Amino acid sequence: MDEQNRRLYDYLMSNLPRITDEWIAQRNEKLGSIYSKNMNDEIEALLRSQNKLTNETVASALLDESLFCQKKENWALIVAGSRAKSNTPIHEVLDALSKVRSIYWRFVGEYADLHPNFITQKMLLNWTSIIHGAFDQLQSKFAHTYYLIMNKRLSAQAELIEELSSPVIPVTATNAILPLIGDIDTLRAQFLLESIPAKCSEVNIEHLYIDLSGVSIIDTMVAQKLYQLTEILSLLGIECLITGIRPEIAQTSVQLGLDFKGVSTFSSLQQALSKHAFELGK
Repeated sequence: MDEQNRRLYDYLMSNLPRITDEWIAQRNEKLGSIYSKNMNDEIEALLRSQNKLTNETVASALLDESLFCQKKENWALIVAGSRAKSNTPIHEVLDALSKVRSIYWRFVGEYADLHPNFITQKMLLNWTSIIHGAFDQLQSKFAHTYYLIMNKRLSAQAELIEELSSPVIPVTATNAILPLIGDIDTLRAQFLLESIPAKCSEVNIEHLYIDLSGVSIIDTMVAQKLYQLTEILSLLGIECLITGIRPEIAQTSVQLGLDFKGVSTFSSLQQALSKHAFELGK
């Protein structure tokens, strides 16, 4: 059986260009898809290279399972990375793999037709198991690797959004403004609690104006986090001044028994800056 697997492997490897040509020829017009037949020569060259890699990886399963597993890992990193970079939907990739599988199996049938005298039913069943199993593993490995790549990208984007949503803006050497805009949920409040003290310490801020005028709703948990933030900043020697507190936010704080007496509060950022004889841009 090993010798017959080797012969089929050699046949498939010698026909890799034909397999790729047939797969490329099956492309349809898909607006914006990497698999569209309207894509430029550079994309077609990329697809040809990766299809060749796919075919080689599947063929290796005929020789050795461990070799196939090694190639599968490499294949998934290359193809999943490429498709993530082009923002290709996962269903398009799986559809493309399905077409490769059909073409690939047709060449197995072609090989069997060329050697009818020594190809047995047992051999065909064995090849069916190996080749379909290899394609199934590629699909599964691709989906997993693609998920990890996209999840890492989303996490990085989320961190960037968080960073941009809580900027400490220096306005003098020792004074800065933290303008908060939009809803503040528990996760965002926790991020503020963990990141703002470090940011202020890095740039030697002594007075931080936390402006809440752009915040419409703060629940009890978030109010507690903000109170903890002022306490931490105070321990670091940073004076906190809160501006733009809405009546409902003040009421929530009072109901919780949070003591903001040690924190200067103002109805607006302009009032706070004026009170401290401080003007932006000077």
